[in-house]
Amino acid sequence: MRIGHGYDVHRLTKNRELIIGGVHIPFELGLLGHSDADVLLHAVCDALLGAAALGDIGKHFPDTDENYRGIDSRVLLKRVCELLKKSGYKVVNIDATVIAQSPKLSPFTQQMRKNISECTGVDISAVNVKATTEEKLGFTGNLEGISAHSVCLIDNLE
Repeated sequence: MRIGHGYDVHRLTKNRELIIGGVHIPFELGLLGHSDADVLLHAVCDALLGAAALGDIGKHFPDTDENYRGIDSRVLLKRVCELLKKSGYKVVNIDATVIAQSPKLSPFTQQMRKNISECTGVDISAVNVKATTEEKLGFTGNLEGISAHSVCLIDNLE
């Protein structure tokens, strides 16, 4: 069994959709990035890749590659899981935290869990998503960006 940790951050900006955990969230700001800038799914991808010692999301899906411009990060997560399988691993569980001052994310966390479960092939009972603020401190507290952390366990395929 192996453990992995992932972290991601994206700047909030106007004229972008806010997509977190594969969920479109109504908000006046969105996340800036080459792909859909889904900070949660990017953190999950990095946790999984790290657990398997396969590098990081930037190695596999570089922002210099136009094939990934605007791509749905659920596609990236599915591809990461294919890489894990080819390397002889399966996902055991995922736990993630999104740090955002606003908007309130708790109404969306169940759908985020469902999306991660579907992309990874892991039962939803093994996927947890939490959301918190930083009490108006730092870049997330000042609505400059949103960040996410994720940890996971992977195991050898049986």
